[in-house]
Amino acid sequence: MPETKIGVITHHFGKIGVAVIKATETELSVGDTIHIKGHTTDYTQVVESMEIEHQQIQKLKKGEEAGLKVTDKVHENDEVFKVTD
Repeated sequence: MPETKIGVITHHFGKIGVAVIKATETELSVGDTIHIKGHTTDYTQVVESMEIEHQQIQKLKKGEEAGLKVTDKVHENDEVFKVTD
């Protein structure tokens, strides 16, 4: 699977299953498939929703940070990649 780096996880809220992602390389949209990789993290999921300051967004632009619902545990500094076909 070809992948493009999006950015990194800057925070994880385990109880509510939300991670904060900082887009350092490219943008991310709702519906994209992402691959989260880290020291002990390695899984793929579809982006179902993102928020900035409690406002739903459809696209995260380079340089922005947003909350992202995650399906598994992630860690700070885990890298996030967009799976491209």
